[in-house]
Amino acid sequence: MPTPLHSDILILGGGLAGLTNALHLTKAGLHVRLLEKGEYPRHKVCGEYISNEVLPYLDSLGFDPFALGATAMERCLLSTVEGKTVEAPLPLGGFGLSRYRMDNELYKLVLAQGGEILQETVEDVQFNQDQFTVSTRSGQEYTAPLVIGAFGKRSKLDVALDRPFMQKNAPYLGVKAHYAGDFPEDLVALYNFDGGYCGVSKVEEGRINICYLANYNTFKTYKNLATYEQEVVRKNPLLNEILHQVTPLFERPLTISQISFARKENVCEHVLMSGDAAGMIHPLCGNGMGMAITSAQLLSQEILQYFTSKHPDRQRLEAAYSAQWQQQFRKRLLFGRAFNALFYRPQFFAASISLLTILPGMLPFFIRQTHGEVVDG
Repeated sequence: MPTPLHSDILILGGGLAGLTNALHLTKAGLHVRLLEKGEYPRHKVCGEYISNEVLPYLDSLGFDPFALGATAMERCLLSTVEGKTVEAPLPLGGFGLSRYRMDNELYKLVLAQGGEILQETVEDVQFNQDQFTVSTRSGQEYTAPLVIGAFGKRSKLDVALDRPFMQKNAPYLGVKAHYAGDFPEDLVALYNFDGGYCGVSKVEEGRINICYLANYNTFKTYKNLATYEQEVVRKNPLLNEILHQVTPLFERPLTISQISFARKENVCEHVLMSGDAAGMIHPLCGNGMGMAITSAQLLSQEILQYFTSKHPDRQRLEAAYSAQWQQQFRKRLLFGRAFNALFYRPQFFAASISLLTILPGMLPFFIRQTHGEVVDG
């Protein structure tokens, strides 16, 4: 057995939250190791829209999305199944950038700051005598006083930690691909269809990101994605027009199943959860990436207080992070669940669109409920 490798922080998972945590903590002078089973760069199922609320924080980390070709967005559009629409300005604005490019750039920034990112598959996490021991498939062990769980929406580690949300129904399927074609650069749009909704927006290099979330119960009666898209997704005439005019840039769409929006603990068995592992907002709210970045910031700040304290207190750290997380995101999640319920009831959603056409100022109000204030660096 190789000698265990020790660090100040172990981060399990190298998605948006894990990389942001790694960059923040490495820049602050801590010895950070991040364990990620995949390689960079790679595409992920994601809406790829981020609210401008996180721009000052990203700037403080040395990350400029617009230098990477991000598109600036100022408007949002909602469409019913029948194609009736309502449009409004985005209160803070946002930008589009692919996870392929964003994650890879964060990865390079972490390495440039001296952080370690290792391609490892984590098999087990143990906590004993105030220290974690993490075992990987390669047979290597890693130790650290703190571990961040940033392993995304659903992981084998959630099973190993016996997290309650894993016992609940997770009936959602996510599908995403990039396309070439015409679509307004400043617009992020959501198109309702029976059993789901589809987001369309631009990312770098003029690519169009089309990503939809469907209830698996509406999908399972069809043989494949192509049939489901033709028989269900394209019933929205506006979405059908877009899909008819664009050209796929992927050999095949990316998919992810068993997506859960159930409540999660922010800390489990002393593992500090970050990003989607701590909690997810429904994608139709359009701010999951911003939420992941903000949760990483909150956690990094609390961890730095822990390490600079004369008397580090794990219990205080865990309680403070959980309180901060709930204060920041509880209202967003409540509104997100309400919006999701509305989208899956087409008649109610159509009535809501009719009301919003009469009172268009209500849409920016609802958007603000699922977004936060500008996050300082």
